[in-house]
Amino acid sequence: MPRDQTVTSSKKVRRMTDSEKQLAAVARKRLTHKEIKVFVRNPLKDLMINECKREGVNQAQFVEKLIEDELRKRGLLE
Repeated sequence: MPRDQTVTSSKKVRRMTDSEKQLAAVARKRLTHKEIKVFVRNPLKDLMINECKREGVNQAQFVEKLIEDELRKRGLLE
């Protein structure tokens, strides 16, 4: 075969599905974060959603800031 000819494979590169991308993102996040699962009363959740929109943050960022602020207030976080 001459040098200037390229051998190509008939195999197609498979793209990740949306669910696979989500699983990969969660796996990466688990390296540096721990998951918490909580239930809160509906009115509190509704208020939180409104505050998140107003501040331009997601719910995880909002809750993380609340935890940081409380731990700092208690002298447990610098």
